[in-house]
Amino acid sequence: MTDLLYSEEEEALRAAVRDLLSDHCDAPGVIARTESGTPHDLAAWKALADGMGLAGLLVPEDRGGQGATHREAAVVLEELGRAVAPVPYLTSAVVATEALLACDAEGGLLAELASGRRIGALAVALNVAPGGAYKVVRHEDGALHGELTAVADAAVADVLLVPADGGGLYAVDADAVTVTPQASLDLTRPVATVTLDGAPGRLLGDAEPAVRRALRAGAGLLASEQLGLAEWTLTETVRYLKERKQFNRPVGGFQALKHRLAQLWLEVVNLRAAARNVADALSTGEDVDVAVAVAQAYAAPVAVHAAEEALQLHAGIGMTWEHPVHLYLKRAKADSIAYGTAGAHREALAETIALPAP
Repeated sequence: MTDLLYSEEEEALRAAVRDLLSDHCDAPGVIARTESGTPHDLAAWKALADGMGLAGLLVPEDRGGQGATHREAAVVLEELGRAVAPVPYLTSAVVATEALLACDAEGGLLAELASGRRIGALAVALNVAPGGAYKVVRHEDGALHGELTAVADAAVADVLLVPADGGGLYAVDADAVTVTPQASLDLTRPVATVTLDGAPGRLLGDAEPAVRRALRAGAGLLASEQLGLAEWTLTETVRYLKERKQFNRPVGGFQALKHRLAQLWLEVVNLRAAARNVADALSTGEDVDVAVAVAQAYAAPVAVHAAEEALQLHAGIGMTWEHPVHLYLKRAKADSIAYGTAGAHREALAETIALPAP
């Protein structure tokens, strides 16, 4: 029987990541970054990737990584979600890295991503579900031409992994393309349009299996980010309601609010089970498609509900720009369509287990 509880090593990893993020990604600092036009915290990324070696968790040791599993990466993402940290961990250390792992011939670039020396981004729209159709560019005379939209964290990527019409996946240096920011609801994970006008690309391997593997891992581990986000919003809401007084008694003492918080707590506990299950499935390779679909069908509504409750139950202060709850609500809403909507995953689950959808 699989043990989904956190190991001592995973709890130690959590403590170390939380300490680092408390130094780098405090709420006022993250809000200030979103106003600056350069939201990514590259100092925090360097500390995570270079200082702690976390960018290479999914990469085998003989290929330049740490040789850990998706369970450890999931713990990191829980803490990144808890801090709404503006770092390209999910996009580079998970999605781009998984795409490269599917291309066995590529070694040097994978090691660079694992060390954090370079940041990678898969040039597929953030809303594409595992197994879904994605846009490709034209490959002609050794050069790539076309435009790809809604590419997450493209603004800080050093290398883009670009699928082309011939079925290949190409590595393209970021300085060979034009990256134009798009309006993004989630200010801590901005998306951009990538324009290729005769950009040279290095063939890595077949795009279809690489993209499918990358998006599957991205969707699965996104649930851990959503878990961290939901846990933070629930914890902060409970803390606030214990302190906030009305009619000379703590607001949290009112039974109607107790019931809402109890319901939310149950949802978050169930989300933890789903997130842990999919992280374990990805690490063992067993029943991955079912685990991913179940986790994402459940995670998005819970994370959004937790953030909405936090915003409402914080009352007037929750509506201010200075309070960080809006960052969590925007991340939760953006995550709810990232790597496929909950509805898309329910449909995928129905097909996987041969259960016709209504």
